[in-house]
Amino acid sequence: MKGALLLIVGVAIGFVVAHEVAKTDAGRQFFDDVDGKAKEFGDAVVSGYKAREAELRTAVSNAQDAIDDLAKRAKA
Repeated sequence: MKGALLLIVGVAIGFVVAHEVAKTDAGRQFFDDVDGKAKEFGDAVVSGYKAREAELRTAVSNAQDAIDDLAKRAKA
């Protein structure tokens, strides 16, 4: 219980400090930089996910083609 209380207090203090820092020009620039880097990271994750998804879809399609080919040969 004490740990949860300390966590909540720490988060609240962090928000207050971040809000005060963001009021300065340097603080605003810092948070803009952090925001830009976070967006770049998120875009990279999405791009990687989509590329891997395409690879897996191709692999599944190729496997299905191979299964269909084997099934045709078995019937012949």
